[in-house]
Amino acid sequence: MIKNEKIKAAEVHVTGIEGEDLGIMSTKAALVLAKQYKVDLVCTSLMSSPPPCRLVRSGKVKEEAQQSRKREQNAKVKEIRLTAKIEDHDFETKLHQAERLLKSGDSVLLVVKITGKEGEQAKSLLQRMLADLTHAGSKQSGIQLSGKQACIQLNPL
Repeated sequence: MIKNEKIKAAEVHVTGIEGEDLGIMSTKAALVLAKQYKVDLVCTSLMSSPPPCRLVRSGKVKEEAQQSRKREQNAKVKEIRLTAKIEDHDFETKLHQAERLLKSGDSVLLVVKITGKEGEQAKSLLQRMLADLTHAGSKQSGIQLSGKQACIQLNPL
């Protein structure tokens, strides 16, 4: 990000502090305007002519860069494994764990291991877990039964 005296263009298209369009002016005039308001002149793109620049308060440039980096990081998918014949206490523990992960911004993949004829049990367990987690996350797709496991992915709200 190029700012203040490091901008080499002769003319720049300036946007004000509140987002208002101030038009095209010389770089020197834009720098004088920035000093007058006690803000920085930040060039947002070098690909156009004249380059677009904004008047931004000093610390806001770093804050925006950090926010954009945070948004770029993909949400991780955390897997929680269960069995179809789970005790109530263990179910509650897994439920709280999934809720904590969803609230922290990660997606959760709930996987139930199936042995024998536990397919319907596994499906009902996932439906119960899904009903209890509706306040923290939303399902990405339906319950998937495949071979020896049933799974569903929940994304944070």
